[in-house]
Formats: sequence, C-alpha cells, structure tokens
Amino acid sequence: MEDTDWILVEKPNCTDSENSTNSKPLKITFNEPAKLWTDSIPIGNGNLGAMIWGGAQSELIQLNEDTLWTGIPGNYTNPNAPEALSKVRKLVDDGLYLEATAASEKLLGNAADVYQLLGDIKIEFDDSHLTYSKETYHRELDLDTATARVKYSVGDVEFTREHFASNPDGVIVMKISGSKSGSLSFTLSLDSKLDHHCYINGGSRIIMEGSCPEKRIPPKTRVNEDAKGIRFSAVLDLRISDNIGVIHVLDHEKLKVDGADWALLLLVASSSFESPFVQPSDSMKDPTSESLGALKSIKNLSYSNLYARHLNDYQNLFRRVSLQLGKSISSSILMPFVNAFNFHENKDDEVPTVERIKSFQYDEDPSLVELLFQFGRYLLISCSRPGTQVANLQGIWNKDLEPKWDSAPHLNINLEMNYWLSLPCNLSECQEPLFDFIKSLSANGSKTAQVNYKANGWVVHHKSDIWAKSSADRGDPVWALWAMGGAWLCTHLWEHYSYTMDKDFLESVAYPLLEGCVSFLLDWLVEGHEGYLETNPSTSPEHMFIAPDGRPACVSYSSTMDMAIIKEVFSSYVSASEVLDKQSDVLSQKVRMALPRLRPTKISEDCSIMEWVQDFTDPDVHHRHLSHLFGLFPGHTITPDKNQDLCKAAENTLHKRGENGPGWSTAWKTALWARLYNSKHAYKMVKHMIKLVDPYHEVAFEGGLYSNLFAAHPPFQIDANFGFTASVAEMLVQSTMQDLYLLPALPRDKWSNGCVKGLKARGGLTVRICWKQGELHEVGLSVKNISSTHRLHYRRRTVTTSLYPGILYTFDAQFMCVKTASLP
Repeated sequence: MEDTDWILVEKPNCTDSENSTNSKPLKITFNEPAKLWTDSIPIGNGNLGAMIWGGAQSELIQLNEDTLWTGIPGNYTNPNAPEALSKVRKLVDDGLYLEATAASEKLLGNAADVYQLLGDIKIEFDDSHLTYSKETYHRELDLDTATARVKYSVGDVEFTREHFASNPDGVIVMKISGSKSGSLSFTLSLDSKLDHHCYINGGSRIIMEGSCPEKRIPPKTRVNEDAKGIRFSAVLDLRISDNIGVIHVLDHEKLKVDGADWALLLLVASSSFESPFVQPSDSMKDPTSESLGALKSIKNLSYSNLYARHLNDYQNLFRRVSLQLGKSISSSILMPFVNAFNFHENKDDEVPTVERIKSFQYDEDPSLVELLFQFGRYLLISCSRPGTQVANLQGIWNKDLEPKWDSAPHLNINLEMNYWLSLPCNLSECQEPLFDFIKSLSANGSKTAQVNYKANGWVVHHKSDIWAKSSADRGDPVWALWAMGGAWLCTHLWEHYSYTMDKDFLESVAYPLLEGCVSFLLDWLVEGHEGYLETNPSTSPEHMFIAPDGRPACVSYSSTMDMAIIKEVFSSYVSASEVLDKQSDVLSQKVRMALPRLRPTKISEDCSIMEWVQDFTDPDVHHRHLSHLFGLFPGHTITPDKNQDLCKAAENTLHKRGENGPGWSTAWKTALWARLYNSKHAYKMVKHMIKLVDPYHEVAFEGGLYSNLFAAHPPFQIDANFGFTASVAEMLVQSTMQDLYLLPALPRDKWSNGCVKGLKARGGLTVRICWKQGELHEVGLSVKNISSTHRLHYRRRTVTTSLYPGILYTFDAQFMCVKTASLP
C-alpha cells in the first residue's frame, strides 16, 4: 500500500469538522435515463468497466474488459527499413523535404490493433414500469463511494438500483430492489457484438463465451475451436431474496425473476490474454474456469460485505486528496485549515449536472471545477490499477467494434496525458500499468531498433496496442513516422522517482529502461549542421510545414519537440546515474558529452518558439498540438526562473495557437499557462473546457464536456479528463526536487478562498494549502521517509526549510512554522 503520510479518512473535503455541511457532494446527477452513451454513468475496477444507462422499463449496462483486443502478437521489424532510412536522410540533407516525406512511407509498418467491447447486460422490467413517475426519477454517480444509483417510483413502489465495480473482488455488483415485498420482476440476458454464444449454468447463471477477431476487420465466422484471437468469457450470477420470488430459465439463455423483494447481479469476466508475447491460441488460460473461480471466491460474501470491501479499497485512494474552491467567505472565524470556510452557496443538490455545465459560462461555479477535478481521479482509479492494462484512449469504456482512433494508446501526447495526474494527485499506484507497458514496449522496441534502424536500445513510435506494437504505424508520415514515443514515456520513470523517492524502483525498474532508451537515442542522433547532434528524419507530431520551395511537407530534421524530449531523457538519466552512483559508467559519460551538443530551442522572427529546425511557414497556426512547448510542460528545460526569453516566446506561441481545440489540447494549454504563472489564461482554458457538447451536432476539434462529464475531442477521449485534473493541480502546486511553488497560477478573483489537501510534490512532499481572499493563509508539509531541505516560494517570497520524516509542519502566510505534529 502506498504510504501517503496523511490522508483523509472521514470526509472527502478539506474541513476537519464532522458537522460541516458546506461542501457540495461530489456527485454527477441526472433527472432522466440516458438517451445516449455519453449520458450514461461509467464505473470500473481497473480491468472491468460498465456504462449504466438507468432506463426505467429497460436497463442497458454496457460492459468492457481491458484485455479484449483484435489481433495476435506481431512482428514489428522491417529488414528493408535501413535502406529506406538512408534515402530519407539524404533527401532531408539535400533540403528536399517533400520528397523525404514521400520516401518516409517505406519506414512505416502495419496498423495497430483495435480495442473491443465485452457486451451488454439487458434487463427488461414488467410493463408497469412504463408508467413510472418521471418526477421521482434520479440517477447519480457518487465519486466518494464510486457507486452509481438509480431510483424512481411506479405507483406506491420505489425501485432502487445500486452499481459498483469492486477491485478487491474483481466483480461488477448490481443490486435492484423494490420498496414493496414481491414487487420486483424482470428478464435478464447477456449479449455482445463480438462472436459469442450464451447458455444457462445452474439455473441462476448466464455464461457468455466468445472471441475477438484475429484481424482488425471482424470475420463473418462463428466461434469455433480454430479461433486464433483472444477468447473471453463473462458470467452473470443472479441471487434473489430468500423465499420471496422465483427464477425461471427462458430459451436456454435468459433468466426471468418473478415477485422478488430484491435481486443481486454479479458480473465477472476473463480472457485468454496472457501477455503481449503469447499467442492466444497457445494460452493456457480458460476464461470460463477463471470467471467461475472468481465467483466461487465471493460466494459467501453478502452485498454488504462486497460493498464494504469495495469502499475500503477505493476510498484509500480517492480520499487522499480533497479540493475546495470558493468565490467568497461567509465567516470571519478561521478554524485550522478553513474548518469554517463556507465555500459554496446553498444550492439544490438535485440540479442535473448537465444544467451546471450549461450555466458555468456565466455563474462559474467553483464546485463544478472541484467535481471535474475529482472525476479525473475517479476515472484513473477506475481504469488503471496494478495488474491491469494501461489506460487507453477511452480508459476502458468503449461501445464500438471499430472505435475512433482504435481506442489505442497514442504516444505523442494522449497516453502520457492519461498519467499526468497520477503523481501530483496522489495516485502513484495507478501508474503501475504504465510501467508494465513500457517494459513490454522495450522488449519489442529493441527488435525494431536493431532491425529497422541498426541501433542499440529500444524505440517506440506514436501508436501501440495490447501487443506492445513498437514499429511505426500504417498511415500518413505526419503522425505515423514519429520515433519519440518511447522516449517521452521514459520521462515518467524519473518523475515517479522524483515524487516518491523510491530508490528501489529507480534501480530495478526505471534505470534499465532509461539505459535502453538513451542507448537508442545516442545511435539515432547523427552528426549534423553547425556541430549539433541531430534527429533525421524528424517530424513535429501531426503538423505540416511549408518548405522553402513552397510545397507542404512534414519530414525534416531536429524538430523542437525531438530535441526537448531527448534533453529531458538525457538529463533524467544523468540524474538517475548520480543517485545510483553510476555516473562514471561508460553510457553515462556518453550522455553527458552528448547533452550540450543537442540543438537549443530557438525563437522565430515573430518571437514565438520555433516548431521546426528552420523557421518554416506554418500552414495552420491554430494547430491542436503544442509539441514545441514540451520543454515548458511536461518538460522542465524552460522555466520562468531560468529562461525568461524562452518563456516570453512560449507565451507568444500560446497566443498564436489560440484558445480553441479538442479537450486534450485545452488541458495541455491550461498546464502550459500555469507553468508561466499566468493565472488569467490558465483559468480561461479551464472555462473553455467546461462547455456542453451537443451530442447530436458534434463539431470535431472543439472540445467540451458531455452530460456525464466525459471530455470530448469530439468524440469522447479520456485524456482531457485526466489532463484537466493534472492542470488544475499545476495551478495550485508546482515543484522541483528542491523547490515548492505555492499557488503559482491561482485565479484569485475566481477561487478567492480555498483549500487543497493531499497533493504530492517532487522530493517526496505531501502538501496542503489554504488561502483566503486570494492570499496564502496556511501551508502543511510532510515528507515520506527521508529528511530534506526545500525552498518554499510564494510570489516573490522564498524561504528555505528543513523537513524531517514523521512530522507534519504547519506554516503561516509568512512561512513561519507555527505548529508541528507527529503523523499517525
């Protein structure tokens, strides 16, 4: 279990008072059933996900399992690539960028595979539910308990449903009940868009068995013993009230409940996927046996037992961080850490969240920012846990056999953004699937590096899948060719150490992966112009330029992002070698010698950051990617303290790019403005994010939120939800290993009063901050297990302080230590 120093154990808010009623509940609410998928409620336990529609007469619960993908392990090498690479490099050196772009297509590989869905639980109630009382209908997702609830009345009977996804027991749990004895009747079935069949087991279980396609395009064949794709099984177990009600079997594949008080549905699922390197046909896993075993392990657990175990597990993670924001203060009495802050006006908690989104542009309700911030943390807990697959482009929630962009991990921003929040928002365990994924990528990537590029180490490009695809994808070189995906992922390795100070992790996990990454980068770099080490070919992700001859192209050399990522990885590797006392190793010395030879970031004639090595004409100045600002965020090579000229150029770049764009782009811009300490523009991006998408008239690349708070590209992409949470944290706390910046981009007029508790900072710090009327009020700091010295920064005030483990230090606004206390 993660050592969190101190966490919230009673209430998910910043107050210590048990009687506080000022905080608006962390609930997403609806006053009608879902009409569309983006109206439904997501729940998940890491590998199993569900979307709850909440229909009154007919309920639909759409299911996902994180290992269901098309395909089989692939060969990600191309023996013809070295010859093609030489040709591309020569064309770039000759300034023939359009020709180089065309020639680079021979460096591309096969298409990545596609994330699939599991299926649907369908519940059909008796006809009386057609006349349910609409004014009694309520549906909600309670973030504090990770529980979805539905309630409504039919006549004098109130029907309730509760849904949660338990991580410790690996099951999705659904309880349906009626307030009047014997009032509950319904028909239950399982279905899937994948090739499958269902049957009844034991009179109260539905078993669904099927398989994923071996290839991207689903075959028109039935499940058979020769199926080579991933096989799966889902088991839906039905329990009803003792001695009241009866279960019937219908058509050998459905169950019917008549006259029960309540019903308990337990859904477990498994697949034959073992690892990216095992053919599904060679798998020793029997999905049905595994699913039945999972049910057997919980057969003696009641609903209350299951719920208690779920809450204990989930709240240990979720309640580590609390956030309260307010425009005004209603009390002059300050208890420690704003016990008496009345952050929000009293509002009707039943107001549907969709109405709150609609009104945000004029009421700017800070409690909606709190909700969206915590929703990001909820989603990460729900889709990325130790032992699960990495969070994909939709987390785990997908309804299509051919989802947009394959719902695959995209490594040129999207996958990385998924995990930006994990460390500052105190969810480091949720990052473990990312490290497992990087390990798999490094294994395939080493073959790609050796065969395709005659290089040591390992390489990964812009897009991957469950098989840890490492080669360039099939498609347009403007996005597919990019070879910095593995390098960007490796920045997360050092970041994990810098937040947790876990030296064992650094030595056993991070350092070997970093070694392989820098080995490739050293071989990938070539002697270039003006004595610099260059990357060739090079692209700036998904963006074209106009070459000097007036023709559009995307391939040149040493894009700003390439250089920024390599600087970040090299610097991290050098720092890691020093921590591990390996700075005299040959590889470490090579990296130290290469670092100063990397091309520096340049400023263009219009005083913005140059995106490419030359000041090419930009055909789309409002492009969604901010690749050339990587050094500012998430990197650390451009900072206001050390690079004021580059920061000014970065500011000009952000103005030039504009405020529009898909949700993930908006989140990135928020973090970039925060790094520039520009609270005004950071908040403008927060406000830009919180606008309602019309799901019937979606406009691509416009961003926004759906009624269930899913963020939009459109369509739904989960990266923006995660990026929003990370960027709000960046507005409140920034850090280096030695420095802690408090409220660096606080919008003082919008969030005049507030408190954040439980955020993490580099150097192993746990932080809580309270402010009043836009000014710092109190700070609480603790360190995990080592003594350390930190510089505290607030506006122009800086103080150096020493911290010792096991002690919570409380500082006032002048950084005077006013209280110490032993941690529990």
